[in-house]
Amino acid sequence: MDNLNIAGREYTSRLLVGTGKYQDFEQTRLAVEASGAEIVTVAIRRTNIGQDASQPSLLDALPPSKYTYLPNTAGCYSADDAVRTLRLARELLDGHELVKLEVLGDPKSLYPNVIETIKAAEVLIKEGFKVMVYTSDDPIIAKQLEQMGCVAVMPLASLIGSGMGILNPWNLQIIINEAKVPVIVDAGVGTASDAAIAMELGCAGVLMNTAIAGAHNPVLMASAMNKAVQAGREAYLAGRMPKKIYTASPSSPTSGVIGT
Repeated sequence: MDNLNIAGREYTSRLLVGTGKYQDFEQTRLAVEASGAEIVTVAIRRTNIGQDASQPSLLDALPPSKYTYLPNTAGCYSADDAVRTLRLARELLDGHELVKLEVLGDPKSLYPNVIETIKAAEVLIKEGFKVMVYTSDDPIIAKQLEQMGCVAVMPLASLIGSGMGILNPWNLQIIINEAKVPVIVDAGVGTASDAAIAMELGCAGVLMNTAIAGAHNPVLMASAMNKAVQAGREAYLAGRMPKKIYTASPSSPTSGVIGT
């Protein structure tokens, strides 16, 4: 089976989805189910997973027995904030080790601060966390994070929530070609074709939130993304035909044609 392997665990779905920005936990549940995702991200600073016992919990809508939770550090702008947030997540999720690290540079662009990201990754890895890391599409930084011990590298396609798709496929291809851990596109996907392109390039998976939650029909878009990721992966494995400029190649053979 062509499964996604992260930190020694296999998943049949290569689509990872966020749980924010939905109308309510019921819409979140329906969209996640339609996506086929097995890994769901949760912003510890924004989503109740037990911090407030008096409020509805995401854990009821998406039980941890069914989904792998990926706590993330959305909203963190320093290494210290990110480390504190994931230590809290480990407490709330009974020693959970698999986490998504993101340290942002500013609240307008949400572009990653790679210096603070590296600092946080060093601490978290030493403390036994299995770090999936959101980063820029800089191949050198991506390789450094991998060599430090991150279990997955997650370069942006474009800015978080922008829906602009993959703006620099060339850098992304370099990262994919050099990486020995899964490369998962994170941020910027807007529609199903963006997800398919990422997978056709050879990404191990795609993570998205706004592309689904911000659609007019989130549940239907989740279903579309599910299909797009599968189609893109199959196309990558099949190997596309070479691109040719000004070279005609008829679909049907020209030799042995009746009447010639």
